[in-house]
Amino acid sequence: MGFLSVLSFAHKLAGERLRLGDAAVDATAGTGADTLFLAKACGPKGRVFAFDIQPQALALTKARLDKEPADSIAGVTLLQASHADMAAVLPADVHGRLGAVMFNLGYLPAEGADPALITQPDSTLPALEAALALLRPRGILTAVLYPGHPGGDAEAAAVEAWAAALPASAGQAILYRQPQRPAAPYLIAIEKKSTNSI
Repeated sequence: MGFLSVLSFAHKLAGERLRLGDAAVDATAGTGADTLFLAKACGPKGRVFAFDIQPQALALTKARLDKEPADSIAGVTLLQASHADMAAVLPADVHGRLGAVMFNLGYLPAEGADPALITQPDSTLPALEAALALLRPRGILTAVLYPGHPGGDAEAAAVEAWAAALPASAGQAILYRQPQRPAAPYLIAIEKKSTNSI
């Protein structure tokens, strides 16, 4: 049967923690796959915020969402902003209450997109810090990393080092990877520590 793809595993982890009516963030909207997943998981009473610096990505995400019945998915706010500005941009009432924040790093995989325009550690690492702070206890952060493109290996290493250095009091991190394929995408997921944990 094989293992789940990294994207499917990220969705599985987030889906197990999200409840109807939750708020969630897609930190890198891209073509909208994670945004739509979150919108379905949070349901029509939920809220989803999708970030991307590229107008093309937000247009692709909107087109994907528009194919769904509006009463079957969460309200989605598309934000042309860096994920590093997440804490400043998100409304105060969702701070510390997000059920999931999903990152799909790298470049926009769409026709006409510039593959040289990639996510960078200098914005990704502050975005990860912000995301962890914005999650509720036991909320989840997922980051799909792409070491196989120029610059992707450095970003993946930086994210992995950040996750490895997280104190246990902040959360529990896991790595989901195929060691025989070092250039293949892989996943880091972090569950925020429950406030009442020992």
